Amino acid sequence: MGIKWPKTTIETPEGPCTAIAPWIISASRATDIPACYSEWFFDKLKKGYVQWINPFNRFKPQYVSFANTCVIVFWTKNPAPMIPLLERLESLGIACYFQFTLNDYEAEGFEPGVPPLNQRMETFQALSERLGKERVIWRFDPLLMTDRSDPDQLISKIHGVGEIIHPFTEKLVFSFADISNYKKVTDNLARQSVRYRDFDTVTMADTARKISEINKPWGLKLATCGEAIDLSAFGIEHNKCIDDELILRITDKPQRSTQFEKFLGYERQGDLFAQPMQSKSKRLKDKGQRRECNCIYSKDIGSYNTCPHGCIYCYANDSAACVAKNRLKIRVENAALVP
Repeated sequence: MGIKWPKTTIETPEGPCTAIAPWIISASRATDIPACYSEWFFDKLKKGYVQWINPFNRFKPQYVSFANTCVIVFWTKNPAPMIPLLERLESLGIACYFQFTLNDYEAEGFEPGVPPLNQRMETFQALSERLGKERVIWRFDPLLMTDRSDPDQLISKIHGVGEIIHPFTEKLVFSFADISNYKKVTDNLARQSVRYRDFDTVTMADTARKISEINKPWGLKLATCGEAIDLSAFGIEHNKCIDDELILRITDKPQRSTQFEKFLGYERQGDLFAQPMQSKSKRLKDKGQRRECNCIYSKDIGSYNTCPHGCIYCYANDSAACVAKNRLKIRVENAALVP
């Protein structure tokens, strides 16, 4: 069973409706809201709610209210359009942090819709200077092993990016592409004549060791996302992308209701918090994610088949036709996040 978020009543053009009112919003694992739908997002935030379409039950939309929102986790490859708008979020007393995927697949052409690498690194620095480096998490995700990018080339790419941006973040998160589990990704790669290889445990461990070595002068926390393999021997932990400990670091008392703090498993003792019990931490694990995922519960408000980046390894778009349609869509003011 998933979590039961608090509920509230909202006013819609169709009249009063019941909406869930989560404390944590994910925006979004399914599409790049900061890059493509920033104005849409802040329009919905101003209205106080968003309508979300379940991809497995498209006939039953769900209303999501921002009434209780304490923190928003943004997932993006290009947050530049959102940086000038962050004051709107702050004026509402809502905290945020960014999962910023900054890969270097320029030579391979694996991410045709994102800005040039140098521009994205400049955006990374600008966002970090705006929010603080603890709120901008660097993801080199996924590590994709193909005939155009072998493990040593991937390490070189991570090193090249990290040499520039490591002073502007506290953490590097990575994952190993598991292509064979996603048929549409396999089909996308085949259409573009890209030959891939899945990582085995030996290659994973060797790659992790090399990442740990190049990280020594940077001093970043290292973590894998959604991986079962234990890489703790190299100082690499299993990540929580929706992270209760980070949320407590970046929010202050006015942003956290007592109800929200209890949800996180913390009891206020003056201005201090007792650490949550292990049983409470397990209770927070989002059962809607993969078994290896350590994220706590959040409510995602994005929709699949809406991202125009066209990354060849993406599981969120069905086809190149979807990508082309989305590139046209984002030119339309206040584009909706449904196909």
